[in-house]
Amino acid sequence: MQETTNKQLEQENFLLYIYTPFCGTCSVARSMLDKIESVHKQEIFYEMNASLHPKFMQEYKVESVPCLLIKQDNEIKEKVYAFKSIANIYSLLLDYKPELFKVQ
Repeated sequence: MQETTNKQLEQENFLLYIYTPFCGTCSVARSMLDKIESVHKQEIFYEMNASLHPKFMQEYKVESVPCLLIKQDNEIKEKVYAFKSIANIYSLLLDYKPELFKVQ
């Protein structure tokens, strides 16, 4: 995962993992996302330390961490707070990043 920049946040589509450094649940969620990126051998998610971006958190009404904020077509589609399992995250990727599953 790569730390997000303001320029990336202006993109029409992204998957943003929001966390805080000392959150145990965030660590578990991050390991799920890391495994997914490892399987696909590419960076899929941006990451943001919520503690460093209070204005963003307020503007986008992020209620808690961990959060997977999904932006598509320049609109926030979902804010996922319960990561549950890798399979659950894959179900979201099927909807929002179908290109990951195209057979070449």
